[in-house]
Amino acid sequence: MDAIRIQKLTKYYGKARGITDLDLTVEKGEFFGFIGPNGAGKSTTVRTLLGLVMPSGGSAQIFGNDIVKDRNAILRITGYLPSEALFYPGMKVKEVLRLSARLRKTDCAGEAEELCERLQLDSSRKISELSFGNRKKTAIVCALQHRPKLLILDEPTSGLDPLMQREFFSILQKRNREGVTIFLSSHVLSEIQSNCGRAAIIREGRIVACDSVDMLSHTSAKRITVQGSVALDGLDGIFDRRETDGVVSFLYSGDMDSLLRTLAQGRISDLSISEPSLEEIFMHYYEKDGERI
Repeated sequence: MDAIRIQKLTKYYGKARGITDLDLTVEKGEFFGFIGPNGAGKSTTVRTLLGLVMPSGGSAQIFGNDIVKDRNAILRITGYLPSEALFYPGMKVKEVLRLSARLRKTDCAGEAEELCERLQLDSSRKISELSFGNRKKTAIVCALQHRPKLLILDEPTSGLDPLMQREFFSILQKRNREGVTIFLSSHVLSEIQSNCGRAAIIREGRIVACDSVDMLSHTSAKRITVQGSVALDGLDGIFDRRETDGVVSFLYSGDMDSLLRTLAQGRISDLSISEPSLEEIFMHYYEKDGERI
């Protein structure tokens, strides 16, 4: 059974686009990445899957449960970490964790204590006294303490320092090895590349690519960096062009013979050809008419 199956899922806010005709499948036990900048539709997708907003069209199932008809069943087996979490400011962290556990009718005391220790979270402090990073840690414990079958994480590392980010992903990797499905929504490409087996790229509310991270990273395009003077106009296959102080850098997916003939007509003092990064490939999906969007 698939952990997540989405068919033509659509959400509009009045006339404003949220997501349009999303088709996506996440297999049970996957560590899956969902990539896109702010405004691409990542959070709308997550909130629609969890029944926090109603879809305008299409359908989706989580472990066979319909996101509209079976919302309560889905919430029982899912841990959700929003990009921004709000709590009652007068409560202590341990009170928030106990409340979250009681809502799920589960004794999570032992798991909560272990997670607080690993994340260096003082559960005796009031929410109003916490930094943004410690509020994020509180939200992490709330999402993980009941050991859900599926974790849906929306921009989970904002506010965490690098050491806590490393510890957080160590926890997630262990859970994933134990069979937990993880759906990681992020615009931090290094997180996706380091942790996910497959990923989907969303742009303007639509999925524009979905494949293994290795395949998304693999491309025939090369990063070309040229120092000197050369006329590149009319050469097909150039994108992500940058020019600074006599140095031209661009991604090139065209015919290599054509590139070499063009370069041979210029005055080149230095030339390098390298593999592009995942971030550079990702940005290719966010270009329209030569400009990033």
